[in-house]
Amino acid sequence: MSNSFDKADRAENTGLRLTGLAGMGNLAIASIVTMGLISGLLLALILGLTLISNSKDPGLGLGIAIAFTLVFNAAFFFISPFLMDLSQKWLYQTEWITLDELAERSPESAEVVARVCRENKISQPRLGLIDDQNPTAFTYGTLRNNARLVVSAGLFTYLDDDEIATVYAHELGHIVHWDFAVMTVASTLVQIMYLIYVFARRLDLGEKAKGAAQVAALVAYIFYEIGTYLLLYLSRTREYFADMFAAETTANPNALSRALVKIAYGIVEEGERSGEPSQLAEGTRTLGIYDAKAATSTGTAYRVAAKPEQVGRVFLWDLYNPWGGWLELNSTHPLTGKRVRALSNYAEQLDLAVEFDMARVVAEGRTLDKKRLYSSFVIEVLLHSSDFLGAILGFIFGAIASNLDGDVDSDSIIFSFGTALIGYGIGGIIKTLASYPNYKSADSTNVLSLMSDPYASPLRGTPAKLQGKLIGRGDAGNNFGSDLQLKDRSGLMYLHYASRFGAIGNFLFGMKRVQSLIGMKVEAIGWFRRGVTPYMDLIQLKSNSGTVVNSYHRFWAFVVGFGALALGLLIATLPAGA
Repeated sequence: MSNSFDKADRAENTGLRLTGLAGMGNLAIASIVTMGLISGLLLALILGLTLISNSKDPGLGLGIAIAFTLVFNAAFFFISPFLMDLSQKWLYQTEWITLDELAERSPESAEVVARVCRENKISQPRLGLIDDQNPTAFTYGTLRNNARLVVSAGLFTYLDDDEIATVYAHELGHIVHWDFAVMTVASTLVQIMYLIYVFARRLDLGEKAKGAAQVAALVAYIFYEIGTYLLLYLSRTREYFADMFAAETTANPNALSRALVKIAYGIVEEGERSGEPSQLAEGTRTLGIYDAKAATSTGTAYRVAAKPEQVGRVFLWDLYNPWGGWLELNSTHPLTGKRVRALSNYAEQLDLAVEFDMARVVAEGRTLDKKRLYSSFVIEVLLHSSDFLGAILGFIFGAIASNLDGDVDSDSIIFSFGTALIGYGIGGIIKTLASYPNYKSADSTNVLSLMSDPYASPLRGTPAKLQGKLIGRGDAGNNFGSDLQLKDRSGLMYLHYASRFGAIGNFLFGMKRVQSLIGMKVEAIGWFRRGVTPYMDLIQLKSNSGTVVNSYHRFWAFVVGFGALALGLLIATLPAGA
């Protein structure tokens, strides 16, 4: 096991009301506003489609489609728990246990379940247990009185009794707050938006109405995208409030902080033992208490840290790097550092000592070079889109240059297309140079040091050299995956391989070479990238026995950039009328 930190005290009284951090939102407001906005957008789209059509019964097909969607989703809403029961049994061999059986494994968890159900006047959820050592927990159902609360055996392996109890309390918070019902209704509205987009795009109307329908389809798609991000925001907000519910219910927010960190540690440990990421953790990541994709950095820090503050340094990136907030927009869970910071705040409200001293982390975060963080972020966002920005600028330049006399013909369109490709190629080359800097200056380092860098970026790779052992593949359940896992003295790193022969080469490498590499001690050179899941784009592997594996990420990026540039020059210089 990893280092065992001294535990802080817990409050004597449970059920005390806590105040959330600024920025985590209000649960009721988040739910109402999210569904209200989605419903409003939905109504606007329906009215828009009805008004633009000039046929006798323009909304009949759409009405039938929406009615079918509502009926299907309502039916699925009520039968989904039974379908989930079947899939859980088939995929993970879930067993159902009694409260007494839970009490044998975790007495405090059984007490929490009984107390929460009694105080909130709800039926005891059906308690499931999956025989898998990857620690996780999740809840599903339709109504509060038919919920299922499932955990894996790994929870009892890696967590102490009080920590397990906070995990159960967190999941009970989802049940008490009606989370699965709210998310189902909100997702149904988003589905209908997409249905409207498809319907409007396929409308076969007169020439005048056709243009309006296309505009409505575009607006519907934009609203669908907005609705999707609103759903993700709502999901993250509900995680915060389930954490707060657990802190209030157990009066032990420090235990939930430890639980989140130790769950990450358990996922990393089990991934090392099995040689590949957990299929259970990957398959339930949107349902579970913890996003398995985010486990690597936190679990690695906990494994080797001598003090909790060392774990906290990994959270600097979560809290202060603008890339963290940007990438979090696509996540169902808040970043771990933000959750631990909120839980530490609850501990302070209860006059408890804080184990993961987030005040010290916040103080260190305030000393970071904000100009470097944010100016780099803005530049990197532009660089990330430089190929497409180049294409747009190239097309505009070509359109202006070829239409100076006011005539639009096929030659001017072809020329503009050629200049767009030139712009795309130039932008791609610039992006490649920024993403893959000179690796010959790569310093020898370790996994934890890379993950503790608050300035790390998912775009601008950090040249790095790691010494360690290849312990398995990087893709859960993929026996032909070409990615690898490397373990050094401080943690685990995913290595992303790219063959010079593209996707076919990746497949052949995964099928023929990867298995023979597992177990080798190697030196890995590559570009480290920090995201929700940190990884390294591999350049070269060298084993002690002389085996060398080369990877070609930069090669392919340059091939695409220079290829587009060459093709664009060819098209732009075609003689008129060719």
